[in-house]
Amino acid sequence: MGAAPGQAARVDRGPGDRHDSGKIACQDGAGGKKGGRAVQAGQAVTGGIGRAPRVTAVTCVKNEGPFLIEWIAWNRLIGVTDFLFYSNDCTDGTDALLDRLAEHGLVRHLPNPAEGRNYQMEALKAAARDPVVTGADWIWIADVDEFLNIHAGDGTIAALIAACGDPQAISVSFRFFANGGVERFEDRPVVAQFTRTHNPDIWCGETAIEVKTLVRRDFPLQYFGAHRPFLRKGLPAERRPRWTDGSGRPVQHRFLVAANPRRIRKFPAKGARVHATLNHYALRALESYLVKNDRGDVNRAHRAFDDTYWRERNDDACEETSLLRHLPALEREMEALKALPGVRALHEEAVARHRARAADLLERPAYRALRDRLRAAPPMCPAEEALIAELGLEEA
Repeated sequence: MGAAPGQAARVDRGPGDRHDSGKIACQDGAGGKKGGRAVQAGQAVTGGIGRAPRVTAVTCVKNEGPFLIEWIAWNRLIGVTDFLFYSNDCTDGTDALLDRLAEHGLVRHLPNPAEGRNYQMEALKAAARDPVVTGADWIWIADVDEFLNIHAGDGTIAALIAACGDPQAISVSFRFFANGGVERFEDRPVVAQFTRTHNPDIWCGETAIEVKTLVRRDFPLQYFGAHRPFLRKGLPAERRPRWTDGSGRPVQHRFLVAANPRRIRKFPAKGARVHATLNHYALRALESYLVKNDRGDVNRAHRAFDDTYWRERNDDACEETSLLRHLPALEREMEALKALPGVRALHEEAVARHRARAADLLERPAYRALRDRLRAAPPMCPAEEALIAELGLEEA
C-alpha cells in the first residue's frame, strides 16, 4: 500500500534501485495557508543521522497547476516535510489548487510579496523569516520542474546528508532532460515521459553546471539565492561553512565565497553527481513549452524561453532512468493526494486550462512558427554544433 497523506511516506526499494542495471545508460552516480506544520510525509524516513530531519521546500510558481501534484508527491517521498509556495498572476488554477492543499495541511501558500518585479528574490527574503523555514532543519529551494534524484542509500534527503558527511550545505548539479520528440501534453508523471538526456561528462565544464542547494539551518546566512545561499559579510575564514557538491566533495573556494559574479551559481559538473543529481525537466512536451513561453519566467520578467533555451537543454544523447525505481511509490502518492476532497477536480481543471491555452497559442502564427522551429532544431547544444563546424566535421 502507498502512503496516504498524513502517514509516513517511504521510497520503494527493489531490484530497480541499482545504478548498474543494464536498463540505465549514461548514469550519474557510483502547513495550512496561515501556517503550521505540513502533513508528516517523511517522518519515518531515516538516513543514518538519527531522527528524520525536518525539511522545508520553498518555491515560486505561476501557472504550474498540472505539475503540482507530481512535484509535491515526489518531494514527500524523498523526505520533504513542509512546503512553502509563493504564487503570482495565475490563470490556470494553480493558486486555487494550492489553497485547497493548504486547507488539508499539506502546504503553506502565500501570494508573492513582490510587486511586478524580482518575484523570486522578494519571496526568498520573506521566506527567510517564515516560521516554516526558521523551524526547519534543512531548506530546499527549487522549481516545480526540478526533481532531486538521490542515488545514495534509500534515495532520501536523510541518506544524501549522511553520504555527504552532514555538511552545512549541499549543492547538487543539474542534468537537463530533453523533450524526446514528445509534442502533446499528457496528464501523467513527467519523470516517466522524459528520460533522454545529455552525457553527464561531455561538456560538463559548461553544460548543466548550475546547481541548487540544500541548506542546513545553522548556515551562516546573509540571504538565500535561488541557486545557493550567500555568506554573511565579513565572516572570518574559520567560520566558513562546510559545503559540498553532490558527491560529498568540498565546493571550490571561489564558488563558496562568490568571488566570480558570473559563476556564483555554477561550477564544473564532472564527478559532482555521485550521491545526487538535480533532474531538470525544463522542456517537457512541446505544447507545454509553448505555454511556458507564453507565461514567461516567474523569476526573471524579461527572460525568453526561445529556440536557444530549448537547444541548450534538448540534448538526447542517452537514456537515464534511475529515478524511475521510485515510480510505483510516486504514482501511489499522487493518487493519495488527488483523493483528498476537492483536489482531483482542481487538478483536472488546471490540466484542462493548460490544454486550452496550448490550443489557443497554436492559433497564432508566431507560436506556430516557434513550434516549427523547435521541431526542426538539431538535437545538440549550440556549443557542440559550433565545435563540430570548427573542426570541419559537419556533414557535406
